[in-house]
Amino acid sequence: MQISDRIRAFVVVATLNVVIGTPYAEDWPQWRGPNRNGISVERGWLTEWPEGGPKRMWEARLGEGCSAVTVAGGNAYTMGFKDGADRVFCLDAGTGKMKWEFAYPASLDPKLFEGGPTSTPVVSDGLVYTVSRVGELHCLDASTGKKVWSIDWRREFSAKPPDWGYAGSPLVLKDWLIAEPGAPGASLVALDRKTGKVIWKSGDFAAAYSSPIAFDRGGKTCVATFGAHGLCLWDAADGRPLGDFRWKTNYDINAATPIHDSGRIFISSGYGTGCALIDVAHGPPTAVWQNKDMRNKHTVCVLWDGHLYGFDEADLVCMSIDSGRVAWRERKLGRGGLMLADSKLIIQAESGDLVVARATPERFDRIASARILSERAWVMPVLANGKIYCRSNKGSVACLDVSGK
Repeated sequence: MQISDRIRAFVVVATLNVVIGTPYAEDWPQWRGPNRNGISVERGWLTEWPEGGPKRMWEARLGEGCSAVTVAGGNAYTMGFKDGADRVFCLDAGTGKMKWEFAYPASLDPKLFEGGPTSTPVVSDGLVYTVSRVGELHCLDASTGKKVWSIDWRREFSAKPPDWGYAGSPLVLKDWLIAEPGAPGASLVALDRKTGKVIWKSGDFAAAYSSPIAFDRGGKTCVATFGAHGLCLWDAADGRPLGDFRWKTNYDINAATPIHDSGRIFISSGYGTGCALIDVAHGPPTAVWQNKDMRNKHTVCVLWDGHLYGFDEADLVCMSIDSGRVAWRERKLGRGGLMLADSKLIIQAESGDLVVARATPERFDRIASARILSERAWVMPVLANGKIYCRSNKGSVACLDVSGK
């Protein structure tokens, strides 16, 4: 068979898979998944659960922290505070067997929460990138945990960590790693992701707790950040500022990752502040609408079929992205986290319950639920390759089999 024929055959098979809805699985290599939008293309996973929930493949205690799980190449990665140190863990994604851990001295610093690291590892091309709450960025070999390079934002950029420490995850953009020290002259930086060398640095805005995203603006790759000042736009090529939209939240807690949709960016924060849809397609960023009906305190919405699904403080809300109008509101879930796959929401309730519901603006339509964790859980759940990974703030991690095999 010629190469062209192989490619044609692959396309046909892939198309048939989409049409007939056969199961499909994928890795989850960074914060909010492959496209940093909280959405997986995974299909065919089980939503009919026995009493007690899906089969538990493994459980582990990995120390305090709100670092979510990332999955790549058969491994699961996360961070936690244990025995006087921050630790980056690499486990076999299917068995939970510890493959390696990388540790460095740190403080628990439980400031109004359990403490520990709050950034999520990013895995790309055999490398793992992690950020500590005080701004230590480590690049590790994904197979061995050996340090490849590191940079301390306090020493390199005279950065001052935000009050609750850095929580954002860096962004891999081709050969660069985009990170947000929030330092004078280095609000945003681009690093050579293989060496840590500074490519460019720009801006004077202080960091908050969000993660940067990349988006297209008229054929140009741009970056959006949601720091202490508010929404800021940057040219990814050289870091040139392209505009900003002031968004003041108490204690500078802008934590939700921005969501881009057709030349608009949705932002949200808690403490009674609310949310807004910002036009970023042309000229200075301007508000399309703004209200207080979606207040993402420390979680992020997902956008699906014209509607946002997310936590308005402790209520789960469905909201039209075009109008900002609330379609429905579900109470009793607390301040949890969520993602979406196969038109279904996977919700980690603050209580430890894992809930699956259809993503529809008609009503809150619960499909399945089970108590998975026995401790407070703010961390978003992750579906990857037929497994759901749940984590509590205290560091209990559970891997559930929803593959149907």
